[in-house]
Amino acid sequence: MTIRWEPLRPILAQNQRFVISSHVRPDADAIGSELGLARVLQMLGKTVQIINTSPTPPNLQFLDPSHEVKQLGTGASIADVVSADVHFIVDTSSWTQLSDVGKAMRQSVACRVVIDHHVSSDDLGAHEFKDTDSPATGSLIFELSQFLGVTLPPDAATALFAAIATDTGWFRFPAVTSRTMRIIGELMDVGASPSNVFRSLYEQASLAKMQLAGRAFSRMVVCCAGELAYTMIPLSDFQEFGAVSSDTEDLVNECLKISGTKAAFIAIETQNRQVKVSFRSRISSVDVAHVAEQFGGGGHRLAAGATLSGPYSDSLVKVLQAMTVAVEGARSVANTLTDS
Repeated sequence: MTIRWEPLRPILAQNQRFVISSHVRPDADAIGSELGLARVLQMLGKTVQIINTSPTPPNLQFLDPSHEVKQLGTGASIADVVSADVHFIVDTSSWTQLSDVGKAMRQSVACRVVIDHHVSSDDLGAHEFKDTDSPATGSLIFELSQFLGVTLPPDAATALFAAIATDTGWFRFPAVTSRTMRIIGELMDVGASPSNVFRSLYEQASLAKMQLAGRAFSRMVVCCAGELAYTMIPLSDFQEFGAVSSDTEDLVNECLKISGTKAAFIAIETQNRQVKVSFRSRISSVDVAHVAEQFGGGGHRLAAGATLSGPYSDSLVKVLQAMTVAVEGARSVANTLTDS
């Protein structure tokens, strides 16, 4: 799929004040895409603010040393959101995922623009620039910079590299193409350093994070004839080790390292007693975006997420039942095709 960027030109030409936002609990694709887009707009002479509902996770602060990404209610106000001419929404198409920033946007008459690669989508009343085949929103921001003829500065190249590298599992997921690697090469040409990004992301862990991971490993369960693996992290684990929510990043992927697994999930109890669930699949016949949508979430066929209201034990049972149905359903279809 190729995005037709031309309709964005008049929006950029006719407006000056831009606010960029992304989903709650932002990951590297969200933060990196926001920072990359901000640089593109700034180089076009625009006034830009980046405002999110959630704070930037500590492990991603290296992407934003000058703290340009603000949290609503702390470094930015509702008035800052409402007064924008244009709201850019990146790496999500969900009102729920925008949370409080989304509520502020609804008070505004500003034009809305979505740049996203997720399949799941709400009607945000926005001009949509989506490519669900893209491996990361960061790739789309790079494509936009090329369309606009903007040469990215080194900090933007680093942010977009981190966005793409993390959302592709460091280039191992099926969505990665030769085009993805050409984009990575061009980002390196203008200043992105893979070794520095990897070191900043994965070699700065706290003892608390490692202890939390160890606990998550010890709780791993395999079911559905070995095809489904999952683990869980109750709030008490965070309290015991002094860990933070960002310390759980990528733990769901560890479940897929178990031989024979085809799908996985991790259930994490948050500070407000909600349950954040990340889903993964190896095979297209186990559509985890469909599972996530059952709980008000969404994402991609092979990677998705949802947040349940709790309580923790009840949510775990519901998610396990839904994933069991998905995995066993896929196996049944496969067996039928084999028998025929």
